[in-house]
Amino acid sequence: MSVPATAVGQPKKAATAAWIGSALEYYDFFIYGSAAALIFPKVFFDDSDPATATLLSLATFGVAYAARPVGALFLGHFGDRVGRKKIMIFTLLLMGLSTFLIGCLPTRAQVGGLAPVLLVLCRVLQGISAAGEQASASSMTLEHAPPGRRGFFTSFTLGGTQGGQLIATLVFLAVAQLPDSQLLSWGWRVPFWASVLVAVAGYFIRRSLQETPAFAEQAATEGVVALPLVVLLREHWADVLRVIAGALIASVSTIFTVWALAYATSDSVGMSRSSMLWVGALANLVALAAIPLWAALSDRIGRRPVYLIGAVGSALTMFLYLWAISTGSYALTLILGIVAFGVVYSAANGVWPSFYGEMFSTRVRLSGVAIGTQIGFAVAGFAVTFAARIAGPDGTDWSSVALFTAALCVPPVIAAVSARETHKVPTELLGTRSPREASRPETVTA
Repeated sequence: MSVPATAVGQPKKAATAAWIGSALEYYDFFIYGSAAALIFPKVFFDDSDPATATLLSLATFGVAYAARPVGALFLGHFGDRVGRKKIMIFTLLLMGLSTFLIGCLPTRAQVGGLAPVLLVLCRVLQGISAAGEQASASSMTLEHAPPGRRGFFTSFTLGGTQGGQLIATLVFLAVAQLPDSQLLSWGWRVPFWASVLVAVAGYFIRRSLQETPAFAEQAATEGVVALPLVVLLREHWADVLRVIAGALIASVSTIFTVWALAYATSDSVGMSRSSMLWVGALANLVALAAIPLWAALSDRIGRRPVYLIGAVGSALTMFLYLWAISTGSYALTLILGIVAFGVVYSAANGVWPSFYGEMFSTRVRLSGVAIGTQIGFAVAGFAVTFAARIAGPDGTDWSSVALFTAALCVPPVIAAVSARETHKVPTELLGTRSPREASRPETVTA
């Protein structure tokens, strides 16, 4: 049985769908992060002192990351069984529904302790959705990409993630202008309600996609694997461990977008909500350009060197960024925030979808990327909670937080150094155990 011709030649369409879908999906995910830092301590945990309320609110941000490994097992299994497209649609609809429901929740003042319980439940659903989003989107684009350009096309998944974060930041910039009475009563709900439009738009974009040629050929010839997890752990256990270690690099993102935001707007530093949201917005705007450039470079020189630039550089620039916040200088904070998150972190962030995906064969690719990344991301999600503890009772020990973040960048470095270089391996030979086959270069088409 041959691969349908309609499934061939869709790399641009797949990359566009991955970008837009990921942007819409992660808009939902990141508005929660902004709300957890700025709103929820006063709405769902206002019975505690400010420091404890912030700690509890940031802990709910991490809850989704704890749910993500469970979601990865489920969504990875079915993604390798029924295809990438169906999982991409499912994750988008689930995220839209759970985010809309957050906007409808009663506050603690209205229903007491039930309010934070419902908040955590919705956050768990967000985490399950996010568990399959990046893995399915990156698998889709990687398997559609033309030879020699997998890094570039697959990076659109993370470009969409940064785009979603940018949109979420801009939305919160708008609602942050409201008086506190309106912001805390109804204003914070508007970004969450908008997820209905997000889900509908994403659905129509993604339903027109064709399944990938690689998955179609796998299903038509050898057939799909009955238990992808068993095959994954038998043949790719070392690569799963590498992806878990590599995924800890996401700690840089969570510390930057959540803990640093809470720290900068605290009484000890005193920067305004709007000014710090602009730091995130501009850094993400720069990242939108930096991510595909770094990824295109990895198609020329390899995944490992570009990834290492991002991992090592992020460990160093986080010190500079948090130090800048501690000085109270907004200009310095803005410049170093753009450099640290918009430029340096984008090297690792733009390359990992292809770097991780190329470690696995088609029959277990979605499971391998989903399970490996989501276990690592679970640690990254709670990095915010640990950072709040490490920062001390007054939340001002930024240097310990920076050292903690740098330590979390060490496992990604080790993972990259120990991994195979795969940027020239043909797509059909990815995940092979044969050194001779793995070393055969792809034919790059014009």
